[in-house]
Amino acid sequence: MQRCYSTLIALAVIATTSFAGLTPAEKAGGWRMLFDGESWAGWRSYHQEKPPAQGWKIEDGTLHVVAGGGGGDIVTDGEFGDFELSIEFKVSKGANSGIIYRASEKYDYPWQTGPEYQILDDEGTHEGGIDTHSVAACYDIYVPSPDKVTKPAGEWNEARIRIRDGIVQHFLNGVKVVEYDMKSPEWKEKIAASKFAGYEGFGLQPRGHISLQDHGNDVWYRDIKVRELDKPLPDQVTLFDGEDFDGWNVYTQTQAWDGPTTWTVRDGEIVCMGQPAGYIKTNDTFDNYVLMLRWRFMPDRAGNSGALLRVIGEDKCWPNCIEAQLQSGNAGDFWNISGETIEMARPNGRNGKKSHEAERPVGEWNEYEIVCEGGKITLFVNGEQVNEAAGCPERAGAIALQSEGAEIHFKDIRLSPIE
Repeated sequence: MQRCYSTLIALAVIATTSFAGLTPAEKAGGWRMLFDGESWAGWRSYHQEKPPAQGWKIEDGTLHVVAGGGGGDIVTDGEFGDFELSIEFKVSKGANSGIIYRASEKYDYPWQTGPEYQILDDEGTHEGGIDTHSVAACYDIYVPSPDKVTKPAGEWNEARIRIRDGIVQHFLNGVKVVEYDMKSPEWKEKIAASKFAGYEGFGLQPRGHISLQDHGNDVWYRDIKVRELDKPLPDQVTLFDGEDFDGWNVYTQTQAWDGPTTWTVRDGEIVCMGQPAGYIKTNDTFDNYVLMLRWRFMPDRAGNSGALLRVIGEDKCWPNCIEAQLQSGNAGDFWNISGETIEMARPNGRNGKKSHEAERPVGEWNEYEIVCEGGKITLFVNGEQVNEAAGCPERAGAIALQSEGAEIHFKDIRLSPIE
């Protein structure tokens, strides 16, 4: 019997502290609140089992570092490996602080083991004139983008940190400003040339605490949320189990399953050879969801493919759907094959161009996060929002992956329904 994951109509909303401030799409995407705005739940002082007795205040839904309070750094109870952290911060004039990640309690301070997302009033302190010490830098190691947009002291900024398979990204007010690879020789060379060279294991730990730094100045943090990228999504539906095509069917222009010449499973991956044109399509239909999938083309062999969303009607090349483009250099584009008019930010006929390039080099793995919620579809490539369309047909449909002329591999295909 075919299942249809449809939107549940909420007759009542029951607010809970753990999900305060989260949208339905964020919940489906695995986000949870890391600070409930009212208590120290989930946090404690560094090297202590209790929260700080002084120097920090919980007020008006914020964590406030009090100038001269002597509270010391705080850390999360839990440790994180691959994760995404979103947090808003506000600094006083001349203030300095930091968000330290993958920190252990081996030494006297969190910064001795974990890299730091610098929090700073660039305009009000001499540190702002040192590129590797300015706001959003990977402190003392990587310089943030020179075109970063920073709001002044007294106004709220948004920081985001994402770590996935060793790739670390710093975002400031929605724009990526730092990216580096913890697995690379360059990272080890950078550590060796920095103030952290003497701390064994600095920046190399696979998991660790998240820490907020007390640097002696007034700084406020709020809306702190996190998701663990190495864990299943809430109510996860695994579309591909790494073993076979159970739950999928195929359409090609030859109207036949072409076996190992087109679609195969190899080493836990779906391998598509690209010929003949067509697609594999889920037997089940879905309407509102967060879809995650990873793909790569062969080294030095750029190609074309796509993820087809809300597929309905006759099987043909190409069916009634909205396509999230996977073509090399254009991942994040939309193609409107639905026959209906939709609103795209950068339209070019039926094509809606991405805002910017976010793909890895050809041959490396990329990750799509696709959020289908009502009439809006949002596309993220490798953690960066690159496109959004409104007025999309609101319906349950299959999800399909294209065979379109080039060898392409897929894995980690899963979704979480948005309720």
